[in-house]
Amino acid sequence: MRVRHRTQNLIAPPTPDLAGLAIAAPARGRDRSAGSAVPRRRSRIVLYSHDTMGLGHKRRNLLIAQALGRADLEADILLISGMGEANAMPLPSGIDTLTLPALSKRADGQYQARRLSLELKEIVRLRSQLILATVKNFRPDLLIVDNVPRGAIRELDATLDYVRRHLPTRCVLGLRDVLDTPATVRRDWHRAENMAAIRRYYDTVWIYGDPSIYDLRREYGFPADIVAKMRPLGYLDPRVRASTAIAHSQIQQLGLPDTDDLILCQVGGGQDGAALATAFAQAIFPAATTGVLLMGPFMPPEAQRQLRTLAQDNPRLRLVDHLAEPTLLLAQASRVVAMGGYNTTCEILAYQKHALVVPRVSPRQEQWIRADRLHRHGLIDVLHPADLSPDCITQWLHQPVASDSPPPINLSGLDNLVVELQKLLAVGAMPDSQAC
Repeated sequence: MRVRHRTQNLIAPPTPDLAGLAIAAPARGRDRSAGSAVPRRRSRIVLYSHDTMGLGHKRRNLLIAQALGRADLEADILLISGMGEANAMPLPSGIDTLTLPALSKRADGQYQARRLSLELKEIVRLRSQLILATVKNFRPDLLIVDNVPRGAIRELDATLDYVRRHLPTRCVLGLRDVLDTPATVRRDWHRAENMAAIRRYYDTVWIYGDPSIYDLRREYGFPADIVAKMRPLGYLDPRVRASTAIAHSQIQQLGLPDTDDLILCQVGGGQDGAALATAFAQAIFPAATTGVLLMGPFMPPEAQRQLRTLAQDNPRLRLVDHLAEPTLLLAQASRVVAMGGYNTTCEILAYQKHALVVPRVSPRQEQWIRADRLHRHGLIDVLHPADLSPDCITQWLHQPVASDSPPPINLSGLDNLVVELQKLLAVGAMPDSQAC
């Protein structure tokens, strides 16, 4: 068994349009002929995420949208996503979503249509046309692309080229803290011609991480001109996420025991979390504790059936299908067992939870690299998935929780993002006369 425990080391702080989508842009600036001022149009922001595996990209963009909505920017924000499952939470005024026909990523890393009986080429063409038509008509002042410079299977190419030729829209690429191993990133980015896309289309690159933990500029050996566009912002703190009455009602409806010792297991969307979920369900919980397993909306039905059978024999294990706002449950937990996705990790760090992370190591090494670096800085415990077993989980659960404060880490990513966005909006205002 290779459970790595927290240490005490401190760190320094030309595509056809879709018909019927024409939208008239409100007037801006001053009407010189009449000599009178007219109201400025609200800024418009588009956040794109390709969402082919799990809920991570969509949830990250939802968090960013909510933070922008709270920042009094006088902006209309449109999220373009391939994941409709994350729409369960009501959105604040000024934020709306466009859900694309869904793609999924197979275990071998290849893409396919998630629900429609379409060839990959067909569904990518459909998604690409929807994105382009939306951007043409919405005419955003700012386009923020999550993690994939050209979109899934280059579905953003037509939109990025249109924006560059016809709109003064500012384009931002947002990258999570870790992408993959350096060799894999170099191979994949070369194959996708991502460097050329960043040079041609993007004004800046935001990094949602703390370079004292992992500095992807150095780790991946990016060229100097690409590095010059990069702005490390810090991790995105989920504690600013808007909490709603519906979210609190969902927690209350679970009917959890009134105990201060709740143990939570999270497996992201659940599509590849069955092994961890099963090991947790078979673990022996300490006395006077309750285990809650959040299965996620994409856990395979057979795995769910097996977990429900296990739960029948364990009165201190509760199963939850899906919560729109899982941080409310995490905030109550004394311990957390989880996979190592970006959003889950940020939640663990922000709420300073005693956590055992069992990261995914396929088809990408991203989760393992992140977990290993955070472990080295004494922020989490780590278990390699090859060593996963109910006994390992049981042993970790029965160890005392360290009473020391966790090392400092930069969780100001959202605040810094708002500042950077305001700078871009100040220099990239959309003229009224710009034609579509």
